[in-house]
Amino acid sequence: MEKDPVTAETLYGADDLTHLEGLEAVRKRPGMYIGSTDSRGINHLFTEVVDNSTDEGIAGHATKIVVTLHADGSVQVDDDGRGIPTGVHAKSGLSGVELVLTRLHAGGKFGGSGYKTSGGLHGVGASAVNALSHRFDVTVKRDGAVHQMSFAHGVPAVFDGAGPNAPFTRQPGLHVIGKMKRGEKTGTSIRYWYDARYFENGSALDIEGVRAKLRNTAFLVPGVTYVLRHAIDDTIGEETFHFPNGLSDMVDFLAPAGDKPVSGTILVTGTGMYHENAADQNGVMRSKVERHVEVDVAFRWGTGYERSVECFTNTIRNVHGGTHRKGFERATLKSLQDAISKTRGLLKPKEEPPTLDDVFEGITAVIHVRIPEPQFTSQTKDELSTAGITKVIQGIVERHIKAWTEDKRTKVEAKTVLQKIVDAARVRLTQKQQKDAARRKTALEGASMPPKLVDCRTTGVSRSELFLVEGDSALGSARMARVSEYQALLPLRGKILNVQKASLGDTLRNAEIASIVQVLGAGTGRTFDLETMRYGRVILMADADVDGSHIRTLLITLFAKYMRPVIEDGRLYAAMPPLHKITTKGRNPETRFTFTQQEMEKTVARLEKAGKQIVTPVPRFKGLGEMDADELWDTTMNPATRSVRRITMDDAEAAENALELLMGEKVEPRRVWLINSSERVDQAAIDL
Repeated sequence: MEKDPVTAETLYGADDLTHLEGLEAVRKRPGMYIGSTDSRGINHLFTEVVDNSTDEGIAGHATKIVVTLHADGSVQVDDDGRGIPTGVHAKSGLSGVELVLTRLHAGGKFGGSGYKTSGGLHGVGASAVNALSHRFDVTVKRDGAVHQMSFAHGVPAVFDGAGPNAPFTRQPGLHVIGKMKRGEKTGTSIRYWYDARYFENGSALDIEGVRAKLRNTAFLVPGVTYVLRHAIDDTIGEETFHFPNGLSDMVDFLAPAGDKPVSGTILVTGTGMYHENAADQNGVMRSKVERHVEVDVAFRWGTGYERSVECFTNTIRNVHGGTHRKGFERATLKSLQDAISKTRGLLKPKEEPPTLDDVFEGITAVIHVRIPEPQFTSQTKDELSTAGITKVIQGIVERHIKAWTEDKRTKVEAKTVLQKIVDAARVRLTQKQQKDAARRKTALEGASMPPKLVDCRTTGVSRSELFLVEGDSALGSARMARVSEYQALLPLRGKILNVQKASLGDTLRNAEIASIVQVLGAGTGRTFDLETMRYGRVILMADADVDGSHIRTLLITLFAKYMRPVIEDGRLYAAMPPLHKITTKGRNPETRFTFTQQEMEKTVARLEKAGKQIVTPVPRFKGLGEMDADELWDTTMNPATRSVRRITMDDAEAAENALELLMGEKVEPRRVWLINSSERVDQAAIDL
């Protein structure tokens, strides 16, 4: 006769429990095992015990968990689950009950078949509570019998009387004290009296913390009813926590009072798989162990500004979030940024996409993942550190939000949320501009800025840019093309003084140079202070002709001689405006910009070979002022598409050498260079 297969559903006995070490370390350093030795540590004792009962509920074996806070300070937790295994464990020779309660890292969560997922992963929970308690009583109803065992500071004992101060005799073993009645449910009852000597003076159980724990867990495990009974302060009370709608009910509870919903509650459920390195049942590390995860997320947006994001792993609250929250944040940011960019009329041209802070304004969210053997940063499980969960939850949430923004039934609701996010971004940028403007007040700014400066709204930050623009005509196009939030313009009239030959006094008296120094606000020479410079980058924007090259050379020499740290820190750039604009004919014309005559000719030939007709003659820009605002933005000012060259000290040295050669006091080197270079001149291009 064939036997039925043994599975996690059918087998949960003593041999499914595995132990790793004893309890002495807990008593020596309790904070290492329960997180702290203040009131939070006392509440953590309760959490460890109730989590074990909750694991039974998650596995489908318990429907009711009752927590009783007795007047004598003891805490009792009763559940109607299967009951802790009472059989003798093969390796240790102890009953399952004694093994769980006296050995660290013992329980059905370490390679045994008791649970697929569990909140009590570390396995120090119940045993740590036992080690730190005056008295610890456990009653198990299982296999038709009622089993009972007591402990004194983690040592098996028999007490002669009630309470923690009753005399006791050390005595190992689990005792059967009676039979279960017909129809009586199985289950486990634990009552403990914690030892205050292990905790700081004045520490006590926080009843509100107990209440919050039970309420949260009832949201996460809708199939289980939690009851809190308390007989303290001469009052007897009872509260019941049961939420059949699960996370949806939790979002409604967490939403700020008076906060009207902008969207309905969005429910995301899914499963996924990841790999990680993990030890097998024999303690041997294996690579790429396959793990399966269940994800439940619920969230909605309200009209307010507060955010509330709660994270849980196997019903354990992760106060500091962790890798599951990171996945949720990445998914919401990416998917909503994509939706905003695809929705016409939401973002204005050149507006930045919203940030995570904008997306999370007014959100209420609950993230719950169920995974085997989760990794936490500490025994208190405040932060999930399992790396593989991030991509899993990101993929699940991204797909759901994408469907939500595109579905005809929810598209209107989604657009309302998207508009709220864009509005939040605009408010944030406005507030940032006001703060940055306040920071800009320096002693140097006490004097008025040059009237020709077209300043940006925010400076002194790495993103801001100052364009030194050649000529007033280019300034007109640049003013219309720029992003006024972070791009400032300073026009230069003609060529600045050649500082290679001029004295310091003559240099600072030059109007154009004085304007540059004043606008940058960082001084000159030895007193130049890069930290006080008002802009993150300086970009030289001159025409792509001989005069433009001369102006760039003069400016590079100025910075090299009097503001050298700007070059050394990589914050001086030269714009690379195009020379030619190639446009094809037809219904869908294409536009290409080229930077040299040779590049233009090759591009024209390639397009014509591809069957395209070219608008001729190909126009050649004589200066930046000939470009309209869109052309100047695309080719020279848009950080995403422009061509700029970072000026290095090698460039500065080359500029100084060129100026010395062409405009220095020594005539002979210049005469030799002109004679030797005359062969490179295209005489046909010279106007006579």
